[in-house]
Amino acid sequence: MKIKDYSIKSLPYIFLIIISSPIFIGYLWVFLRTFTRSMYGMRPTGGFTLNNWALILKDPILWNLVGNTFILALGLTIGILLISSAAAYPLSRMAFRGRKIYLSLSLILHAFPSVTLLIAIFFVLRWISAIPIFGRGLPLIGGFGYNTLGGVLLVSIAFMLPLGIWLMKGFFDNISWDIERAALIDGCSRFRTWRQILLPQIRPGLAALGIFAFMHGWSSFIIPYTFMVDARTAVMSTYLNLLTSGDRPIDYGVASAVALFQLLPILFFYLFTQKYLLKIFSGGMKGGS
Repeated sequence: MKIKDYSIKSLPYIFLIIISSPIFIGYLWVFLRTFTRSMYGMRPTGGFTLNNWALILKDPILWNLVGNTFILALGLTIGILLISSAAAYPLSRMAFRGRKIYLSLSLILHAFPSVTLLIAIFFVLRWISAIPIFGRGLPLIGGFGYNTLGGVLLVSIAFMLPLGIWLMKGFFDNISWDIERAALIDGCSRFRTWRQILLPQIRPGLAALGIFAFMHGWSSFIIPYTFMVDARTAVMSTYLNLLTSGDRPIDYGVASAVALFQLLPILFFYLFTQKYLLKIFSGGMKGGS
């Protein structure tokens, strides 16, 4: 009887191993391909080599792309945390006209695929490009117009805001009203109550959303690929696409090394922060409407 119960309990794990095996095999292929000598072709042949890693680590263009990717991921994280927490507070704790309509519309906006709005966003970014300094000419991000890192950052924040607002609202909903009432009775303003009383209460939610935003910004592809055409403003994902597209033969060794190089920071980041990342899905299950 015990043997039968044990076999039944192991079935879900066996099923998960079977359906996950293609993913593990794919990652194993990428890892092995970075250390093989053959230049072209899908099949790893030849002996062990570190030339693929040497080529990418000595490439100054790659490190410029790493800097752009880090700026995009960090900027997206800071922007999402600030705007989402500031917008979610009144939506969770205050009653005002149009509140439920705004929440419904933001949820509908999140349901739209990003590709359906790319043409409209292109014209908006072209219009912003004509604005002096703000459109072009800012340090690090280049501005907020078309073909700038700031423009991609602005679009990325806009697309991720509905998710961030709803998640932060869920965490605010779970805070007891007694804490906020006590602060308001003691003379705290709404802003001070939000900054000094409520934000410390939702630090796990802020950490989880920040981790999720950073990972999203680091691996973002479609928006940078669409709105940044200059190689100097490209990011890691678009550079990897360049290595694996076109009419020339693909150097799978170098491409695999770049792919693994892009994956490693996210992998280590996830391993050390997964307990906070998993909390991101618990914020909206309780609390107010």
